[in-house]
Amino acid sequence: MNPKGNTILVTGGGSGIGRGLAEALHAEGNTVIIAGRRRSVLEATATANPGMQWLTLDIESAAGIETFKAEITAKFPTLNVVLNNAGIMRPEKLTAEPVDLANVEAIIATNLLGPIRLTAALLPHLKKQPHAAVINVSSGLAFVPLALTPTYCATKAAIHSYTQSLRHQLKTTSVEVLELVPPYVQTDLMGGAEDPRAMPLKDFLAETVALLKQQPTPAEICVERVRPLRFAAENGSYAGVFEGLNSALADIQ
Repeated sequence: MNPKGNTILVTGGGSGIGRGLAEALHAEGNTVIIAGRRRSVLEATATANPGMQWLTLDIESAAGIETFKAEITAKFPTLNVVLNNAGIMRPEKLTAEPVDLANVEAIIATNLLGPIRLTAALLPHLKKQPHAAVINVSSGLAFVPLALTPTYCATKAAIHSYTQSLRHQLKTTSVEVLELVPPYVQTDLMGGAEDPRAMPLKDFLAETVALLKQQPTPAEICVERVRPLRFAAENGSYAGVFEGLNSALADIQ
């Protein structure tokens, strides 16, 4: 992926990893549009980064995504990169009676159906661009789950699988398909902003942008911190990594 001269949509771009990536890509000279549910957060982020654009988007709403598609392609006809970053992560107690299925359904709608619907909506537009990319954000937890957040981990595993299939089906087109695989990063997701066990956000962003600048860009953007999770099964260390992860992070709320 050429890291400069793009028109980039970043979902969930008002906070956390999404905001950090939006700001980093904006600083590289790209036109960046951030999208999300919270108008006040989007406005504050765009104000702090003159020239950055924003649009509201309810990623859970199928009808809303169709309306959003018409709006963004009309306002930004050179849109050529979609970064599917929006996501929610909530602890779940699977032994509860009853299980809170409302949480389960919200996580699936945001983390899995949202990116699939948005990609499907925007793909015809992207395929018309000389160079385009879809970047899906999965997680190291797609490969070794944190048992406390089972549906989140399942949606990220599904995004990994979906991304592989999307890449294969688009291999003869102008659309590049990348997967960004974050480790545990210091953000407000699950209250980890101050957790010393998490990777500092600025370090994650610097390493990620450096990987995006590589030519050719790796199909999977994996900082060093996430590689023990990403390759646990391949390295024969899955059982130990699973136990270590779930012991170390059992207190996250």
